[in-house]
Amino acid sequence: MTSPIFLFFLSLILLWLAERLGAAIRKRRPLRDEARTDFDVVLTAALTLLGLIIGFTFSMAVTRFDQRKNFEEEEANAIGTEYLRADLLPAVDADQVHQLLRTYLDQRIAFYEAADGPKLEQNIAETGQTQTALWSAVRKPASLTPTPVVALAASGMNDVINTQGYTQFAWDDHIPVPAWMLLLAIGIGCNLMVGYTARRPAQEKLLSLILPLFVSISFLLIADIESPRAGLIRVEPRNLIILSESLGR
Repeated sequence: MTSPIFLFFLSLILLWLAERLGAAIRKRRPLRDEARTDFDVVLTAALTLLGLIIGFTFSMAVTRFDQRKNFEEEEANAIGTEYLRADLLPAVDADQVHQLLRTYLDQRIAFYEAADGPKLEQNIAETGQTQTALWSAVRKPASLTPTPVVALAASGMNDVINTQGYTQFAWDDHIPVPAWMLLLAIGIGCNLMVGYTARRPAQEKLLSLILPLFVSISFLLIADIESPRAGLIRVEPRNLIILSESLGR
């Protein structure tokens, strides 16, 4: 489900085959006129259900996309705030924290721009190492001089680390695979019934292409928004880049 293009072609083929299968069943066992009214009611209800589930799934994908954008903004705010609070530390410790925060900021920007693979795994590992170094840099002065001012800088570093964890969770949170399977199953059932109820050859050919195509495009859009790295619609680290430019990077 992490490849929107693959999902599009897979769903298009399956839905079109379901449409053709429904047409083949109709040729062997035509629908009786007295049963057509009841069957049309069932078909209408099934198509309505499919539309509702597509809408709900799309809403879930958009919610996750907005969540990723919000966490990117929170990360930028936390890093920028901690960069200012680092001035409350002794001069030597403040310089070290400033340098580490610039490195950390570059790593977070690279995280948003990286694709799945070894580079992403390396980025996550390096980010964890930098977080350890950042916490050590504020823990030492906080232990030596446990004043409210120094504690404020340590609290800000805690926010920096926490926001990264929230972001990672949001990027790893996806629509469950069973939900995709249920959505595809309902789509196949609807196309099967549409193929079974088509009356004229011209109408049959038209429906055998239009409905699977439209449903597959809906699946493509949902999967594209749902895939943070594989899709065309991505969360850009705009706030982090602006922060990096403001710090002179």
